[in-house]
Amino acid sequence: MYRFIDLFAGIGGFHLAFHQQGAMCVFASEKDKYARQTYETNFKNLSPLLFEENLYNDDILSIKANEVPNHDILLAGFPCQPFSQAGFKKGFDEDYQSRGNMFFILRDIIAAKRPKAFFLENVRHLQNHDEGRTFAIIKDILETELNYQVYYKIVKASDYGLPQHRPRIFIIGFRKEDFYPNVFKFPPPIPLKFTMSDVWGGICNKEIGFTLRVGGKSSPITDRRNWDSYLVDGEVRKLGLDEAKKMMGFPSDFIFPVSRTQAMKQLGNSVAVDAVSAVAKSMLAYLTTQETLPTKSNNLFLKQAVLF
Repeated sequence: MYRFIDLFAGIGGFHLAFHQQGAMCVFASEKDKYARQTYETNFKNLSPLLFEENLYNDDILSIKANEVPNHDILLAGFPCQPFSQAGFKKGFDEDYQSRGNMFFILRDIIAAKRPKAFFLENVRHLQNHDEGRTFAIIKDILETELNYQVYYKIVKASDYGLPQHRPRIFIIGFRKEDFYPNVFKFPPPIPLKFTMSDVWGGICNKEIGFTLRVGGKSSPITDRRNWDSYLVDGEVRKLGLDEAKKMMGFPSDFIFPVSRTQAMKQLGNSVAVDAVSAVAKSMLAYLTTQETLPTKSNNLFLKQAVLF
């Protein structure tokens, strides 16, 4: 069973997706007190050791990189407020206290623990931030300094069955010292599992909904499209918690022990579970291909065989 750590965990979208694929969470970190309430409520029975052994951290800055438990995969939807359209003027430097520069915390943990792989998520604008320089720095650190093979793609929730666009950049990395016979490939898109008409239980004027980002990682809402512009059976309907959960891929029994406002904000900040789960399945299968190969001493022969 592959072990993962869940950093900047929010309400556990990454956790849920990787658990669905048979992986086990061995450490998590989230600072927001309301998100922590939701996370613990939903995962205290699913991953009890996190809470029984004090492995649910409330401030990633309070723990040294080498103190993080050993793991196979690092997961992080790292803070990206300065990378959104609204935050383009903010800089990118090595100031650990800056909310946007928590990437360097990830770098330190990856360097100290050398996980087999990582899965990072951010807003799509990260790729073009500061005319591409920010992403170039991140990619260079991951590939050159940390020695990982990096793959990235702009992924929409609707690519993997959910009726919401929600474009995000997924950054996947595998240790270069581990030989893989093929390049990693993101899973191909699949048809929608359901449409907005199914979400609403009526005939909706949109097959795919607007990106849910209420108080979320994308730029702040400047209109009310996320709330009240769905025409269902000829009537304007306001998006509710049940509909929002379904749009994000969370199960109907996922509990929010917080106010509706907080719950909607938390969903807006989360990853689209089905999109992450699809990529997680491909990642775990890819990791398995490496582990079924002969030992490292035979890798040179294998590399030569692949070339010819």
